[in-house]
Amino acid sequence: MLFEKPKEFWESVIFVDESKFNVFGSNGKQKVRRRFYTELKLRNLRATVKHGVGSHFVWGCMSSFGTGNLELIDSKVNKYGYLDILKRNIRQNAQKMGISASFKLYQDNDPKHTSHICRLWALYHCPMVIKTPAQSPDLNPI
Repeated sequence: MLFEKPKEFWESVIFVDESKFNVFGSNGKQKVRRRFYTELKLRNLRATVKHGVGSHFVWGCMSSFGTGNLELIDSKVNKYGYLDILKRNIRQNAQKMGISASFKLYQDNDPKHTSHICRLWALYHCPMVIKTPAQSPDLNPI
């Protein structure tokens, strides 16, 4: 089980993931706490943007030795796009962190991460790939 691993094991793990960052606000519901009949007071209003840049998708990595490069990505990355991101970044970031010879790759069970082409590439280019248990919560700190 992964939780039983010693601290030394986790020191050379590189966590990788993609994330979406909204420029203005949230995509979901927002709760507002205010008094009755004050909905139009300036302090209770939020600015909106009709046709601006809404969000950015990024890929990043981190380990106990620091953070790696942050790469802006297209929102519709498939397994080939993800493989290109790994090829450009994983070795370079492992060297930057000083763990290039012994790093362990940790990624979630996103279908593009577990695609045959990405697993095969990682098998030959990463010293170790940590298998994420099926149906596990997102344990990735990114």
